[in-house]
Amino acid sequence: MSTDEYTGHVEPQGDPITRTLPEVTITKMSVGEMDNNTYLLVCRRTGDGFLIDAANDNVRIADLLDFGPDRPRLRTIVTTHRHPDHWQALGAVAGQTGANLIAHREDAGELPVPTDVFPEQGDHYGLGEAEVEFIHLRGHTPGSLAVLYRDPHGSAHLFTGDSLFPGGPGKTPSPEAFTSLMDDLQARVFDVLPDDTWVYPGHGDDTTLGAERPHLAEWRARGW
Repeated sequence: MSTDEYTGHVEPQGDPITRTLPEVTITKMSVGEMDNNTYLLVCRRTGDGFLIDAANDNVRIADLLDFGPDRPRLRTIVTTHRHPDHWQALGAVAGQTGANLIAHREDAGELPVPTDVFPEQGDHYGLGEAEVEFIHLRGHTPGSLAVLYRDPHGSAHLFTGDSLFPGGPGKTPSPEAFTSLMDDLQARVFDVLPDDTWVYPGHGDDTTLGAERPHLAEWRARGW
C-alpha cells in the first residue's frame, strides 16, 4: 500500500500496510488474538529496522522482516509497556535476530527476556541515519513509553502503545494513575507537538493529535 493510500487501518490478522516517508518506512500489522499492532520502522538509507512491540505471531513478524529483496536488519525492539499482550513474541524475535531490547526500567522487570537499554523521558536513539525519541507516559503502567519519530520533511509520527487511542487515553488502574497519564499526555504530547502529528496506537486505527485535542477537557471530566 502506498503512502497516499495509507489510512492507518489494518484488519485483524490481515496483511500489513506500509507508508513510505523520505527517510524511513513505517509498516503496521495486526497480530494475536487481541488485535495488537506491531510496527516496523526501517531506515531507507541503511536498512536498519526498529520494531515496536513484538506482541505476538513471531512467524508473521519474521515473514515481515524477510519480505522483499531489501530485507531490513532488525537492530532494535522496543516494548511500550509490561502487559503480556505486547510481548508474546519478544523472546522468539529477539532470539532470531539478536536485536537490542528497549523498555523503561519501571516495566522491564515484567518482560520475559533481559532488557539492554533503559530510556528516560526525552532520550534519543538511533535508527540507522534517522533517530527516534522516547516519551515516558506514566499511568497505564508506571513505565509506559511512546516513541516519536520527527520526520524532517513533514509531520511527526507518534507510537503511543496503550497510552493514547482515538477517543481517549488508555485504561488506568486508579484515579491517581488516570490523572498522571492525563498530565503526561498534556505536558509531554499535546503541549509540545502539533495537530498534524500522526498517532499510531497499540490497538486499532490511527488518529492525529488534532482530532483528539478538542476532547482533552472531556476526558478529564469523565475520568477515563
